[in-house]
Amino acid sequence: MTPVIDRIFRSFITQGRLDVVFSDGTRRTYVGTPGPVAAMRVLAPSVERRLIANPGLAFGEAYMDGLVEPVGCTLYDLLDLLMTNSMRAGHIGEAVAAVIRYGKRTWTQFNPATRSRRNVAHHYDLNGALYDLFLDSDRQYSCAYFARGDETLEEAQRAKKRHIAAKLRLNRPDLEVLDIGSGWGGMALTLARDYGARVTGITLSEEQLAVSRRRAVEEGLADRVRFELVDYRDVTRRFDRIVSVGMFEHVGVGHYRRFFEKVRAILAPDGVMLLHSIGRNDGPGSTNPWIDRYIFPGGYSPALSETFAAIEKAGLWVTDCEILRLHYARTIAHWRQRFAANRDRVAALYDERFCRMFEFYLAGAELSFRVQGHLNFQVQITRSIDAVPLTRDYMVEAERAGAAAAEPAAAPRRRVRGRKDRVAE
Repeated sequence: MTPVIDRIFRSFITQGRLDVVFSDGTRRTYVGTPGPVAAMRVLAPSVERRLIANPGLAFGEAYMDGLVEPVGCTLYDLLDLLMTNSMRAGHIGEAVAAVIRYGKRTWTQFNPATRSRRNVAHHYDLNGALYDLFLDSDRQYSCAYFARGDETLEEAQRAKKRHIAAKLRLNRPDLEVLDIGSGWGGMALTLARDYGARVTGITLSEEQLAVSRRRAVEEGLADRVRFELVDYRDVTRRFDRIVSVGMFEHVGVGHYRRFFEKVRAILAPDGVMLLHSIGRNDGPGSTNPWIDRYIFPGGYSPALSETFAAIEKAGLWVTDCEILRLHYARTIAHWRQRFAANRDRVAALYDERFCRMFEFYLAGAELSFRVQGHLNFQVQITRSIDAVPLTRDYMVEAERAGAAAAEPAAAPRRRVRGRKDRVAE
């Protein structure tokens, strides 16, 4: 243990208590105001040096490599303590690194079409069986909606789709809908099957494209839903409705205005868009360097101020905005539990380091919503001032009608399998 790392920990821990066993066997306790309690062991001097200069990257890498271990607590407990304290300016190395990251963020998030495709493949073209091991049966890889708080993951994800559909105002059959970032097809198939829409889903993931197309055929919806490997910038035809769920985080802050200008160009004059995205409540920032390197390269969770400014510049109307605060924390808690229950199967697909990487990602992601001000927002956007009714009553009525219609549908939904697996009941 060096005096520098000791001083940094003493300055950094202002809330809770952290017990540390350093690589030379030295034990130290750092105490702040009442708060979370955790302990850890550092197994290499190189980790201690790296924690001084760039902790946001170094800590995650050290955990992946087995060079940092929680002691007498879980990884979640340890990250809870560290992430809570990271919200205060107590680590000079991290403060400097954050300034540098912010200065570089335009380049870091420079996502032209070719780079966007590589970034998407990094995360979404993993072995499809992995996602079956922790997502719901529809593979909804975004924030669910917990109206009561005690829903199962399956119930909450179905409720999320109803919530979004109600805001799209699908008030007549055969509306042409564009799903930007259509994932494994669940939203598009739901809008076609349950709401009578004709949907085009676009994605940059070849794995997701193959699964989505197969699902459309197997569910008898290939005449109403089609999926394409297309960048949003290349869409030219016009749509009555546009929906985008969990894709805006991959656009890049330097591309926001172009994104919304494209929305304006392809949205019908009386059309409606629903944008569902992760955001932050503390203003513009930068992406954690570990997340950027290992999980979502080129990704960024925008502040509402950044999003609204780009919408305004594109000449669009924000006709509704809803903030979902702890819904994503609840969603990821379900994912963490399912991942832990299937950890051996994930290790068989990949290896121990991958498992530790994914555990770190899920725990950190959940805590970013619990202690670091992350949120989800749903923004309804139109070209015209009168494209939607004067009050929100129509949303509530449509959502209740959708829930009532879904009551008999308690039977298990089809489970999405990887590319080589057959979809089974």
